[in-house]
Amino acid sequence: MGKKPATYADLEALPEGVVGEIVEGELYASPRPAFPHLTAASFLMGLLSNPFVFGLGGPGGWYIVLEPELHLGEDVLIPDLAGWRRERLPQAPQVAALALSPDWVCEVLSPSTRLVDREVKLPVYAREGVRHVWFIDPVLRTLEVFRLEAGQYVQLATLSGTGLVHAEPFEAVALKLGVLWDELG
Repeated sequence: MGKKPATYADLEALPEGVVGEIVEGELYASPRPAFPHLTAASFLMGLLSNPFVFGLGGPGGWYIVLEPELHLGEDVLIPDLAGWRRERLPQAPQVAALALSPDWVCEVLSPSTRLVDREVKLPVYAREGVRHVWFIDPVLRTLEVFRLEAGQYVQLATLSGTGLVHAEPFEAVALKLGVLWDELG
């Protein structure tokens, strides 16, 4: 006899300080991220906001948020960042969770989430048509950039170091990679 699929009530029952997601009926619970993870996600949001959300020094046209709750089919996922083109999501919806798949997601890898992000969540993003996925590894100091082509992700680049980079879908503006590693100089 099979195991009962996880429900939203299972997510709500998790203790404080635990992040829960449901993929293909299975509950995945992870501790809150450590500071290198938080720094990379927060500082990336800072880098992207002015040029891509507000159109200051860049093309604008995006709606980007930290840790949205996504209800994609029966799956409940919480990427570190997600972005929608404004023509698909013109303003903040008045909901707690969104069923509209993003155009871009970024997962910051940590020891407790690395396999879930790469092996469990990535196929859901492909199934839902998320066009671009980034993986940031604050320990290895890498940014991996993927584009969805014919239902599969193609790796476009693995970027490292501290210099300026151009990465799809935000290639219109150079991003200083070192900022993600808290190297602001």
